[in-house]
Amino acid sequence: MKRALVAAAVVAISATILTAQSAIQVDPALPSYQRVSGVSGSLTSVGSDTMNNMMTLWAETFRKMYPNVKIQIEGKGSGTAPPALIAGTAQFGPMSREMKPGEADQFETKYGYKPTMLKTSYDALAVWVNKDNPLKSITLAQADAIFGKARKRGEKANLTTWGQLGLTGEWANRPISLYGRNSASGTYGFFKEHVLVNGDYKDTVKEQPGSASVVQGVTEDRFAMGYSGIGYKTSGVRALPLADKGAAINGTYENVKSGAHPLWRFLYIYVNKGPGKALDPIVAEFVKLIFSKEGQQVVVKDGYMPLSAAQCQQELAKILK
Repeated sequence: MKRALVAAAVVAISATILTAQSAIQVDPALPSYQRVSGVSGSLTSVGSDTMNNMMTLWAETFRKMYPNVKIQIEGKGSGTAPPALIAGTAQFGPMSREMKPGEADQFETKYGYKPTMLKTSYDALAVWVNKDNPLKSITLAQADAIFGKARKRGEKANLTTWGQLGLTGEWANRPISLYGRNSASGTYGFFKEHVLVNGDYKDTVKEQPGSASVVQGVTEDRFAMGYSGIGYKTSGVRALPLADKGAAINGTYENVKSGAHPLWRFLYIYVNKGPGKALDPIVAEFVKLIFSKEGQQVVVKDGYMPLSAAQCQQELAKILK
């Protein structure tokens, strides 16, 4: 299994920082992380591409406090997390969706209990267009008819050109070039469920191995549309406001926290914790860092949205009981 060392991902991180998110402040009630003695060893994370950069930033922060700790991170998709946790080849399984019942059942079959799910942060799923695209917004029904075969949201026409979305001039007859994730991705599954209403994707969607590739494709192709977690925004793309049954909504922190944005979600980390058993100290301290002031500042730095102090305390309680 190919794994990326933490240092290898540093270059990719800078592209994920959202200027619009920089004004977000973490809850002032969050405590700072307190370094402890006796933490050493190795950690491995296997799972979500959406969370790959965030895991890397958490790992870098952790290693500043514990220089002798080695951390490996692999982010090929949420679907790779459950097998790694079941096999014991990873202590952390970051996922941009909840585990499917079958995945959790396989874990329970081996260990006799369910994996522990920790909510780490908020995300808004973004539908991207090129920065030069004049389209103002899009409805979920239109997105379904653009990316999906079945049009389960009721859009009458199969939408294939920008003119069908109201654009004129050079845009009118241009086909919409589609970029999406592959089936190992939690984002692929989330978009399929919440936008396509579990309909099939069109064969013309160019499936990408990572969110950065989706954004890069839309950046380089003026007539493209794609989707990914909002933390992958760059200056080359723009997230369209999304409308479900009312006005189009931007993916701001306030709209996500309130549930007004139609495509918000939590981002998760799964760990293997037996009932009444303590986590390995190195695993426990990494989790404590995530839910500290420094850990939630990493969330904001990576373009995602932090939890409140009360939410962090609630998640921490899951590993302390």
